Amino acid sequence: MHQSWILGPEVSEFEKQCSEFLGAKHCIGCSSGTDALVITLRAMAIKAGKEFFNEDEEILTTPFTFTATGDAILRSGATPVFIDIDPADFNISIEGIRKYLETNGKKTRAILPVHLYGTACNMDAISEIAMKYNLFIIEDTAQAFGACWKNKKLGTIGDAGAFSFFPSKNLGGFGDGGLISTNNGTISEIARMLTKHGGKDKYNVDHIGYNSRLDTLQAAILLAKIKYVDFFNHKRAEIAKKYNNQLQEIKEIRLPQIVEGNVFHQYTIRVKNDKQIKLQQFLKQQGIASMIYYPFCLHQMKIFQNTSKFPMPLSEAEKASKQVLSLPIEPLMTQRQQNYIIAKIKEFFLHNG
Repeated sequence: MHQSWILGPEVSEFEKQCSEFLGAKHCIGCSSGTDALVITLRAMAIKAGKEFFNEDEEILTTPFTFTATGDAILRSGATPVFIDIDPADFNISIEGIRKYLETNGKKTRAILPVHLYGTACNMDAISEIAMKYNLFIIEDTAQAFGACWKNKKLGTIGDAGAFSFFPSKNLGGFGDGGLISTNNGTISEIARMLTKHGGKDKYNVDHIGYNSRLDTLQAAILLAKIKYVDFFNHKRAEIAKKYNNQLQEIKEIRLPQIVEGNVFHQYTIRVKNDKQIKLQQFLKQQGIASMIYYPFCLHQMKIFQNTSKFPMPLSEAEKASKQVLSLPIEPLMTQRQQNYIIAKIKEFFLHNG
């Protein structure tokens, strides 16, 4: 036993194991996935010679995500520019990015793709665009620990990745926690300083920093769980395949694609004909939990109304918010439990077709 409750040996060991698991040269633990995004963006600004971005500098992202994605851009000083999603996978539209940059790219500094529900964005296309316009890429990998794009772990393809260890995540702690991954030594050095008040010496700091260290107790818990993450991700994929096989004949729902590398943080269907809420309420009556991720797009929220840009219609994101429903996909779910869920969904559409 030891008494190193702050930055104890478990933290550095967990960072090392994450580096090996992801194939990243550097991993820096922090206090949450939100802080991972903020600190990574701040590190990119500092690397460019400034403490913060300014509001004339733009970062492209999706409006169909958790508020932390857009909030982190604002907190870094930049302006979020929301690009519509591809309805096939709920991720940022590649064509939307290209269309915006062709006419409005002078102020754009970065692309912040979100690998929503554990499904990879098209990182080949995003990397190609970023290279063409000299942009950096920050991957929001909060929902995709262990997911891959063409056999390469997400969070290692762009300049940096930001992960969350919120308890419900594929690798979750018993509280908040986060991680920054990068292959760039300068980004790593700056990010580590920012997690500790902004300096290598906390009594003589270089930058406006944060108190955002990964807790030693959370690191110890995550160390115990990381050895099982591949197995549990595989179980999630098996559950998703069974859902797809059993629900494919219901014409009023659209099922997610089964693609290699998807870790199914959420199994999210689209419910057509304005039956999203009715199905959710019915399932609740049957003792089945489900969630709508996300009922409001970022551009519809008060905080982003006058602080962001949405220069194109965001109709696909808005449509998705009115149709998506995430079903239980806990990797320890039994066959009996999943069969019950499937039977109840079929029952609903039998009587509400």
